[in-house]
Amino acid sequence: MTIPNPAVIMITGASSGIGAALARQLAAPGRTLHLQGRDESRLAMLAAEVDAAGGTAILHRLDLADQPAVDAEASSLGDRIASLDALVHSAGTVSLGAVESVDIADLDRQYAINLRAPFAFTTALTPALVAASGQAVFVNSGAGQRASPGWSQYASSKFGLRALADAYRAEVADRGVRVTTIYPGRTATPMQAEVHRQEGRPYDPNAHARPEDVANCIAHALEMPRTAIVPEISVR
Repeated sequence: MTIPNPAVIMITGASSGIGAALARQLAAPGRTLHLQGRDESRLAMLAAEVDAAGGTAILHRLDLADQPAVDAEASSLGDRIASLDALVHSAGTVSLGAVESVDIADLDRQYAINLRAPFAFTTALTPALVAASGQAVFVNSGAGQRASPGWSQYASSKFGLRALADAYRAEVADRGVRVTTIYPGRTATPMQAEVHRQEGRPYDPNAHARPEDVANCIAHALEMPRTAIVPEISVR
């Protein structure tokens, strides 16, 4: 879609990384950005940037691992937002380890944040997306295309996210909603720094794609005319 003005956009994981970069890029007069994240101070600073660009930021401080809170927030948003031009799922978390040594609590947390929360928000906000002929964007990972040793927990949650997006795309296509999956490679975000810590390797952000690079791809997909369908984009 070509993002209209005015427009209503929701971005999860907006307090850092790709989500924050995308919010900065999409901020413009006439646009209302619903920004979800855990870090209240970072969200507040981002809101100031959105406001300075002429947009309006509505903040949703929420831990996506808190399933009852996610369900309540999704229900509330579904009631409050009548029309939604774009829903971008960029929140994520990762924990590495061999299958035999997995802490099930870590697995549950990754499923809650990486898969269950996108499912809950998409379910609740589908009527609003249909009303706007909007677009849903699922920020996945190379781990959602191939699973490597030590990545079973994260990859399984991302393969699930891929399945969600693919099924949803087929379900809502005839109602005017487009669905895009973004598959970034390693990107210089706080989560990537955590991956390197868990891998026991030094972290050099300059060795990876920038969050702004991935945000540019998302924005490009959102700005495509309705005659173009972009099912997925891989970024390396």
